Amino acid sequence: MPEQGVSVFVPGRVCLFGEHSDWAGGFRRFSSDIEKGYTIVVGTNQGLHAEVRKHPHSLVVTSCLADGTKHGPVTIPMRKKDLIEAARKGDFFSYVAGVAYKMLTDYQISGIVIDNFKTTLPAEKGLSSSAAVCVLTARAFSLLYDLKLTIRGEMEYAYQGEILTPSQCGRMDQGCAYGSRPILMTYDGEHLDVEEMSVPPGASLHYVLVDLQGEKSTTVILEGLQSGYPEAKTETDKGVQALLGPINKDINMRACDLFAKGDAEGLGKLMFEAQAAFDKYAQPACPSQLTMPLLHKVMTHEALQPLVWGIKGVGSQGDGTGQLLCRGAAEQEKVQKILQSEFSMPSITLTLSSGTGIKVAVIPAAGFGAHNFPATLPVRAEMFPIIDVTGVAKPIIFHNVEQLVQAGIERILIVVQQDDLYSFERLFKKPVPAADLAKLPKDKQDYAAQILKIGERVSFIVQDAQEGFGHAVWCCKEQVGDEPFMLMLGDHVYKSTMDDKLSCVAQMIETHKLYQTNVLGLKTTAIEDVNRFGAIAGVLHRDDPDDDGAGGFKRAGKLVDVKAIVEKPTVAYAKEMLGIPNMPEDEVLTMFGLYILNPTIFTVLEERISKNVRDAGEFAFTPALDRLRKEEGVLGFVLEGQRFDIGDPASYLKTLNASMPTDIACRP
Repeated sequence: MPEQGVSVFVPGRVCLFGEHSDWAGGFRRFSSDIEKGYTIVVGTNQGLHAEVRKHPHSLVVTSCLADGTKHGPVTIPMRKKDLIEAARKGDFFSYVAGVAYKMLTDYQISGIVIDNFKTTLPAEKGLSSSAAVCVLTARAFSLLYDLKLTIRGEMEYAYQGEILTPSQCGRMDQGCAYGSRPILMTYDGEHLDVEEMSVPPGASLHYVLVDLQGEKSTTVILEGLQSGYPEAKTETDKGVQALLGPINKDINMRACDLFAKGDAEGLGKLMFEAQAAFDKYAQPACPSQLTMPLLHKVMTHEALQPLVWGIKGVGSQGDGTGQLLCRGAAEQEKVQKILQSEFSMPSITLTLSSGTGIKVAVIPAAGFGAHNFPATLPVRAEMFPIIDVTGVAKPIIFHNVEQLVQAGIERILIVVQQDDLYSFERLFKKPVPAADLAKLPKDKQDYAAQILKIGERVSFIVQDAQEGFGHAVWCCKEQVGDEPFMLMLGDHVYKSTMDDKLSCVAQMIETHKLYQTNVLGLKTTAIEDVNRFGAIAGVLHRDDPDDDGAGGFKRAGKLVDVKAIVEKPTVAYAKEMLGIPNMPEDEVLTMFGLYILNPTIFTVLEERISKNVRDAGEFAFTPALDRLRKEEGVLGFVLEGQRFDIGDPASYLKTLNASMPTDIACRP
């Protein structure tokens, strides 16, 4: 059977502030008097799309330009001498060969096939298309050979591979590995720090990146600016070192504060200020390239002024690409039209926002429930009753939906079998018959009305064939859309143990709000019980390099960078492969049953379904989740709470005892 392919996307990157300070900060290895470099970088929506798979002995590469032109395939033997020779040629394939050379040096690997079937990123426009190629190659090797590279690891191999080519890349370029997340990169000699940034809830920054249609030579620009390093011998040299040193540091630190506030107007003013400083100090060092008449023509165009907060150059500057920060989404569209109609300049958009929060939840409830047979013949396990802490008997599915609604979820999608649809609709959509309603006390009548009110947020999706948990989640693709969503197991009960009783769902949402990434709910579990749950391997997450793991709710012991996800492993496997540093050897971290996921999971699931990739005859969810981890990263969050499953009679009995008030709990 042929090796299954993996889809990989890597965006370009745009430097919002701090161009050239990456290499300037690198000169600190010669003189500590030179200031550190600082850049704010973010990935573009455009980039490189590729299908990758293993090859037994060669590197096989096909490339596609932005205009659709195909090149290749080019085949290079996976031998170090062949790879280094190809790397030194200086074309598209040299970048792939350079990274492959570095990977082969450090790992026992064979070859790969990279089919770059689509490119939406223009080349040589300051958006780091070459760095995107290198990151894509490093990511492909990591995915296919399960090397478990971190994003920083991908960046390092991409950089080390690219500097083997004639390219004059800097450390900043590989920032595209972080995707759409803005990052602050700090350069201190050979040392690089990366700090993720975010736009506050409710704020959006609307950029237009314009192709100025001019010519520039990055080589000439670098020759002019770098002539003053490491020692500034002339006034021009001193001006460049001031620009890329203390002036740049001040601008970037202020930009970080403005990003944190979502202050678009303030950022726009800072863009004009930064460009004025660049013109004053950098232009004299390379006037043939940095006079930039096309950029300044755009900056002073009268029709654009009321539509933008700020305009400045991008990348190495020169008349390659410009960035315009627009006053809103409508203005963003108008700016694009003006640039095209009055300058014949094509452009692309980039919008940074925190998102709207988690508003959609998915609950699969279409399983057969074999371990609770025959109780699951007349009613699904999700409909089994529990008695909650208030003493009210209610179906488990309704108990969970209440928790979702209380946490602010607006749309709840429940996946059901066709034969069960009526019973779920009767719970959430049908009013209690008048004769029965009259038999209820006033508080229960009010509760009946509240059930219908909650039911307005509930929709049902019928899974026509029970093809597995992964298939059930995939059925919700169209209804979820293009936003992160919560996934909740319907046959679990979740109970918070926090002092302020912040629900388990609310804890997950708060964590996602802070980190804006895939979040996997976790629970500490005795290792002898690991074969009942999905489990993970990982390392404790640190918010910054100085975090010693002594923090509270948001820090040590609560957040884990997930490195592997395994479904119901054996105890022996868990002992060998799933240890967490600083955790007791007799404990592991298992899945809690709550997830917040990017919609990318649907693409992974669809690929597996379309290729009929099954586990034990079904389309499983855990392998798709592990693929998502490899491609985007997953943050594990150890909840302050308990989860109780109802997968068999003994577990259901424990759940009943744990969920109800202690004064009426079942006794042995």
